Amino acid sequence: MVFAHDTELSLQHAAELINTEPGFGDSAEEDLPTLEALVRHLDRWEWSGGRPRTRAELEAVHALRPRLRELWTRDVEGLVEGVNELLAEHRALPRVVRHDDLGWHIHATDDDAPIATRVAVEVAMAVTDLIRAGETERLRVCAADDCGDVVIDLTKNRSRRYCDGTCANKAHVAAYRLRRHTT
Repeated sequence: MVFAHDTELSLQHAAELINTEPGFGDSAEEDLPTLEALVRHLDRWEWSGGRPRTRAELEAVHALRPRLRELWTRDVEGLVEGVNELLAEHRALPRVVRHDDLGWHIHATDDDAPIATRVAVEVAMAVTDLIRAGETERLRVCAADDCGDVVIDLTKNRSRRYCDGTCANKAHVAAYRLRRHTT
């Protein structure tokens, strides 16, 4: 493990959430079109606390995704600014908690805060760990020319270049064909 478990989990969730936006991920469609889809997404990621109940909460999560995507493309100073904006906007107040099988970790919002607030703060806290460790280059955009998905590289040797979609397979096949063609 490169970072604390909750940091890695938050960053992995953030990348997947960001890539649910229309035009990213595995489809051109909205991957979280309904409140029920958002709840299933949160359940799959085992989010603690309350679940969203209104269309407005779903729309707040939709509106958060471009802000989080922007974090993936900023330099360190811009990243710090973005993280500080999210923490201040959502009035983050860190506290140490333990639930489920996660052991001790940090929450910085109430469990009943709106889900967009909880997601924004969780991501900001996780990115803070990257900033403090000097590891912000782990926030990447897929290296495939025709893909804009975000990637979190949690490999020890910082070697992940492609998203969770088919981009890595396409790149490997293309490289293989090029090698065969040139030999």
